[in-house]
Amino acid sequence: QVQLVESGGGLVQAGGSLRLSCIISGRTFRNYAMGWFRQAPGKEREFVATISESGFRTDYADSVKGRFTISRDNVKNMMYLQMNGLKPEDTAVYYCASGRTLTYLDVLRIAREYSDWGQGTQVTVSS
Repeated sequence: QVQLVESGGGLVQAGGSLRLSCIISGRTFRNYAMGWFRQAPGKEREFVATISESGFRTDYADSVKGRFTISRDNVKNMMYLQMNGLKPEDTAVYYCASGRTLTYLDVLRIAREYSDWGQGTQVTVSS
């Protein structure tokens, strides 16, 4: 059974940093792109960042470009989201997800392209 588990969320002041982690178990990390999404209260789940199987390609939502960095370690089956310059509007539950891709360079921006999801970790940024 595939399982994704996020960690690293918490409460931070505006301008601060957090590093989210996601570990996947139950199957190979290979042949899957990974992504981070977030959902704020009363809002739709939105795309944050994605990384290809190889790690060579990444893509970000405009709202986090230049502040967030996605990375992965295929040996440890881990994915990370380094979040710097946090803003109150970044407050949300953050979810990691994995989705099958055709090539090691593919990235996925759309939630329905992902087949497996974690339970989420809360990030709260105070002003």
